[in-house]
Amino acid sequence: MCVYPHQSTSHILLTLKLIQENKVIFLDKFSQLHPKFYSFAWLCIQKIAREYFLLSWLMEEFAKRVHDPYFQSQLVSTTVSEDSLANRVWVPGPVIVGGGPSGLAVAACLKNQGVNALILEQTNCIAPLWKMKTYDRLRLHLPKQFCQLPLMPFPKDFPTYPTKQQFLAYLEAYAKKYELKPVYNTTVVRAEYDIGCGLWRVKTKMAEYVSRWVIVATGENAEEVVPKFEGMNEFTGPILHTSSYKSGDCFENQKVLVVGCGNSGMEVCLDLCNYNACPSLVIRDSLHVLPQEMLGRSTFGLSMSLLKWFPIRVVDRFLLLVSRFMIGDTNKLGLSRPKLGPLELKKVYGKTPVLDVGTLAKIRSGDIKVYPGIKRLACNNVEFVDGRIEKFDAIILATGYRSNVTTWLKDTNLFSEKDGFPTKQFPEGWKGENGLYAIGFTKRGLLGTSIDAVRIAEDIACQWKMNMKHFKSLHPAT
Repeated sequence: MCVYPHQSTSHILLTLKLIQENKVIFLDKFSQLHPKFYSFAWLCIQKIAREYFLLSWLMEEFAKRVHDPYFQSQLVSTTVSEDSLANRVWVPGPVIVGGGPSGLAVAACLKNQGVNALILEQTNCIAPLWKMKTYDRLRLHLPKQFCQLPLMPFPKDFPTYPTKQQFLAYLEAYAKKYELKPVYNTTVVRAEYDIGCGLWRVKTKMAEYVSRWVIVATGENAEEVVPKFEGMNEFTGPILHTSSYKSGDCFENQKVLVVGCGNSGMEVCLDLCNYNACPSLVIRDSLHVLPQEMLGRSTFGLSMSLLKWFPIRVVDRFLLLVSRFMIGDTNKLGLSRPKLGPLELKKVYGKTPVLDVGTLAKIRSGDIKVYPGIKRLACNNVEFVDGRIEKFDAIILATGYRSNVTTWLKDTNLFSEKDGFPTKQFPEGWKGENGLYAIGFTKRGLLGTSIDAVRIAEDIACQWKMNMKHFKSLHPAT
């Protein structure tokens, strides 16, 4: 049931028409009931309506007010309490938590199936990670055809590897085309399945949203991973995560230590070189570095084509052979390769190979130095595990992100308490129990997101259409 703070009792006249044992129940001026009877009546109505699949029909018109600016302004000044009905909002379709590419993709697919969803986004914009926490020179690491969202390809005039600005423009156009309007500045603090009424209760600081379905779209990169080093508080220079790094223009002529050797760490080092800084790279573990393109094709596209015909280990051997011919032996540069091949490592552990965009040449020329793990920090000195001590002006942590699902979702089946990822691996991790879904956790980038978006939308649409068919059989005149 959605009851809006700005609706006084004199303005609310809600007639609920429910079918139970061939009797018609009318409940006029529902909001004027005594609070105790109000709560009791609400629970009874939930049970009856759920039984006859009518909840979505009953509150569809009222749920539209979620996007009413006046309604949102009233919510800002109120706080939801555990038993309060004043701020409870019924959502006929799914509630999507997260307004990034994953949330937009599944919302668009649902709308294409005739199902409207409500997107809750904790910031003031769509795709906040891309818009606010990425560096300026970022481009998609894979060709655009592998990164487009369902139902809408990239513009033909976009380059093979679109820039950050182009990708954001694409997302804005995507949201506009499918009329996706998230509820911004709305942080979900708790989401749990209410066994008593068979619905999900999604609580924010301002309201509680009630729905049959919840789609978790906060993704793999919800919050930064910031490692702790001995003496971290003693270091005199700035220590920042790549989420705060924009470009190397403020690090000119400085010695900068980049911790982390994934695609972000490698590219930040290259960016620092372009701004005449002196970067060094900490590489703690083995990793695969591959050319971004092979034999005139993208390495990723070539790999996908070969996997259709050959086993993964055969394709891995081919990729490593061509890589050695093109970029040489990376072990000589301090970048040792894992025992498992790049594709098998990705499949088993979700560890993405680095696609080189020019960083290896800078390492080979000595413009970027490579160090092992950090032992401790002191003043402006960094001591490494091999005993070397070097001075640095700044440290940039390219240490990645992690899921935060377990901090707010009270579910022990779909997601693992250990890492906040689905317990089942791709392609089985998109659906849980009781109307719970996950998107953006495949460890396969935007391609995995698109696959899950289509599956989730089709699954919910099937349930939706069955409900509507049942409703029409009860009400042939409607």
